Amino acid sequence: MNGEPWQAWAQQLATGIALVGPDLHVRWLNPALAELLACGTRSALGQPLALWLTAADDQAQVRRAQTVAHAVQLRGVSLLAFDDSRQVADVTAQVLADGNLLLEIHPLAASPAATSPLSATLRGFAHEVKNPLAGLRGAAQLLVRRAPDAAAKDLAQLIIDEADRLAALANRLLHHGGNPQLAAVNLHELLDRVTELVRAEPAAPQLRHDFDPSLPSVHGDADRLQQIVLNLVRNAVEAHAQTITLRTRAEHGARLAGGMLRAALRLDVIDDGSGVPAALHDTLFEPLVSGRADGTGLGLALAREFAREHGGDLTCNTVSGRTVFSLYLPLEHGT
Repeated sequence: MNGEPWQAWAQQLATGIALVGPDLHVRWLNPALAELLACGTRSALGQPLALWLTAADDQAQVRRAQTVAHAVQLRGVSLLAFDDSRQVADVTAQVLADGNLLLEIHPLAASPAATSPLSATLRGFAHEVKNPLAGLRGAAQLLVRRAPDAAAKDLAQLIIDEADRLAALANRLLHHGGNPQLAAVNLHELLDRVTELVRAEPAAPQLRHDFDPSLPSVHGDADRLQQIVLNLVRNAVEAHAQTITLRTRAEHGARLAGGMLRAALRLDVIDDGSGVPAALHDTLFEPLVSGRADGTGLGLALAREFAREHGGDLTCNTVSGRTVFSLYLPLEHGT
């Protein structure tokens, strides 16, 4: 199985990924899962899944995934690591065309030390993107000086500001281990910024705001939250949406990361595009799943990872021809 194209991506993900044979013995796992289970990527090969997925009911659910057409979700599973420690995680099991099972493991860690780090892929990308960003910024600076009017100058300055934001994000990924930089974030100001960026693009759709002005700030990493919203809006653009609505509401009793019921701020990104293919509904947020031939399947997986880093979650629903992605962020930080 070595050498499959999807494995090259999964090798770098912060999400735990395992390939399990029809006999429920491990055929492959990525470094993130090996770290979670305190084992080597090679030493786990050939071992029965029951060594770390010890509950009989959980094993039965994984077997059920071999006989159904959709992914099977296991919530709050207890995993036994090879150093005899225990980890609680959500597990998704899905049968592949060749009969093997693909498992996706999301640990439900509460301590800061267990916060899921960004993948090595992102850190590598951060390193590679710095030089092009510097060139982009330099070219935009020339445009500012040569701009024929105020509107052109404003657009060039927008390029500089975004280049600076991405460069700062790249530096943090490289030098601070990818940990989020938390502070009070006015989400409505952030959404205004995203709207400005998207409206500056060619053939931009109509963007509408439906904000609840009474909502307080959230505690989060502004750059990562902005990246979540940009990913969702640009997915809608790629789905040929003509109108995108950004809606904010308060929601009481929202089910957030780890299954906790909390008061939350809900941001809905609503579009009238072509929607999510029916075949992807159950696996939309899994890494390597994409509805586009040229897609990597990482955008939504990383967006959900960012949301869960904030103690929140990201969901998707299709209602009456509209696609609605909902980002939930806790309103009471640390409670």
